Amino acid sequence: MLTRKQHELLLFINKRLSEDGVSPSFDEMKEALGLASKSGVHRLVSALEERGFIRRLAHRARALEVLKMPGGSQPAAPAEVGSNVVEASFGRSQASGEERNIEVPVLGRIAAGVPIEAIQHETDRLSVPSAMVAGGEHFALEVHGDSMIEAGILDGDTVIIRRSDTADNGQIVVALVRDEEATLKTLRKKGGSIALEAANPAYETRIFGPGEVKVQGKLVGLIRRYH
Repeated sequence: MLTRKQHELLLFINKRLSEDGVSPSFDEMKEALGLASKSGVHRLVSALEERGFIRRLAHRARALEVLKMPGGSQPAAPAEVGSNVVEASFGRSQASGEERNIEVPVLGRIAAGVPIEAIQHETDRLSVPSAMVAGGEHFALEVHGDSMIEAGILDGDTVIIRRSDTADNGQIVVALVRDEEATLKTLRKKGGSIALEAANPAYETRIFGPGEVKVQGKLVGLIRRYH
């Protein structure tokens, strides 16, 4: 048995997936349900996941799949979305379409919370699907902290980053703060200021002046190990 809000959220997620193939953000869910904070959305999503109505897709930072609907009805088929994958510099997929893995360097840990340290030198190599690292140079970082949990990024996850020194508003980036500490946050620009926004109400948004934040890369994938 679902509560009214749980049922409303499930219908909203299913509707969005059927319309454009992309699950709604926590902000969009909050607005659709008229909730005061994203923490309420997080509780509803967790409840639906625990009851087997939805699941979070581990290979993407913001992705939900509807597994079933109340009353035994079938979820709507997700709409097809266009691919945003471009060619990779680390290798090319076979013309036959065969899936293969590509190794990317692991550059230490990244804080999803209070920034702890700058990006390190290579500490390991990680094999990832070639489709995840198509286009440009990529690296991996191990996530430390819980400030991005509402974006589906958990402590202990490994994020795949495409190296870039620019990003659009709302993208999750690796940001180097004052040339000495690196963090994983959502980027917001307003005038000459840059805000690094957490996806956890327990953390405050940090705002910096011109030149204090340098984008190091953009999130393109996520790997989660279950022990």
